[in-house]
Amino acid sequence: MQHDLLKRVILEQHEVIRRAEIIPRTITLFPDVNQVVTGLRRAGKSTLLYGLVKRHVANGIDWNRIIYINFEDERLTEMTAEDLNDILAVQSEMSDQRGYFFFDEIQNIPGWEKFARRMADRHESVMITGSNARMLSREIGSTLGGRYLEKHIWPYSFEEYLNATATPHGEDELIETVAHGRIRARCDAYLVQGGLPESVRHPAKREYISSVYQKILLGDIVTRNNLRNGNAVALLVKKIAETVMREVSYANLYGNLKAIGIKVSKDTIIDYINFIMDSYMIFKVYNHFSAFAERETTPKYYFADNGLLNLFLTDKMSALLENAVAVWLRRRFGEEVYYLKSSATGLDIDFYIPSEYAAIQVRMKISDQSADREIGNLLKASDTMPELKRLIIVTSEGTLSKHPEHPEIELIPIDVFLLKGLG
Repeated sequence: MQHDLLKRVILEQHEVIRRAEIIPRTITLFPDVNQVVTGLRRAGKSTLLYGLVKRHVANGIDWNRIIYINFEDERLTEMTAEDLNDILAVQSEMSDQRGYFFFDEIQNIPGWEKFARRMADRHESVMITGSNARMLSREIGSTLGGRYLEKHIWPYSFEEYLNATATPHGEDELIETVAHGRIRARCDAYLVQGGLPESVRHPAKREYISSVYQKILLGDIVTRNNLRNGNAVALLVKKIAETVMREVSYANLYGNLKAIGIKVSKDTIIDYINFIMDSYMIFKVYNHFSAFAERETTPKYYFADNGLLNLFLTDKMSALLENAVAVWLRRRFGEEVYYLKSSATGLDIDFYIPSEYAAIQVRMKISDQSADREIGNLLKASDTMPELKRLIIVTSEGTLSKHPEHPEIELIPIDVFLLKGLG
């Protein structure tokens, strides 16, 4: 690898970082700990690294010690693992002091993990980003040997979205009528547009979100996995989006694709779903009542960002509402988020959080008779699961309160829930 080319890439990246506007987030990266930062494309991983670079510079670190390389730069397309060592040589040419290394999307270089381990063994300061879950697979994790702290980045939370749109949202604003009205309006927009950071101020939000989806689909799923049938993957994503709010099996998805003339095997469907999950676009929630095998084959799927999900929906605010709740719960409780469904008892609960002893239903409105189903299921859950301490309905209407007829049920408006959760 030509050292002059690497230097040019690094120096040009310095200019990009200098010009970058950094909006503070509720996420903290530790400057003295080597980290692998993962997450959905355009969720803000690079910007977090830019912010860390600017903190280093503000603390007196010279720019020539900052080695920031974006491995999606087309000039580095032919770079190999053997070329990575040239980065150390270039750093020593740029400064005789210790370097600070930032490697963006380094998973594009096969074998990168051995270089990353060697860097850690040399006690170098290294920050790595990646948009594919397999970069932290068991095999790669074994190679890294615990030398890096993993940090997963989601798109903006609702709190971060309010910060980015300069919308006050303290306790006073949640009480005051006009200010709370602004928060509610922002929440409506957030449910539809999602929280991809650059979409917040983009004049053509849907078009921007669509372009991000195409990049994920073609770059992170189809090209990265050498798939020939990109159309089948795109239709599978659409079918998964249409199942949000209900469990779905591989067999159901196979049948849905077959019905529209897409001929792929069930094993291929499973592979495609794993590739989509590897891109961090979707995640699974399992039935707590199911045996392990059934959990794996019949989960619920949710999207990591409402804006991406909304690309495939028409007037389905109920799905967007439930997806936003699912994302908040996944961010807070990781994989310890479940749903409850039992054919024996007829129980059907949207979310169950064992650590909080909480059962949660999501409902657009509770003022009509059709809400009786959600209420009935919560009461049934309380009768059959004595460990439950909280029965909750997250709704798009009303204020924080108790149900008028069933005071054991908490009513939490979606904007309050997205800001305070179960607190």
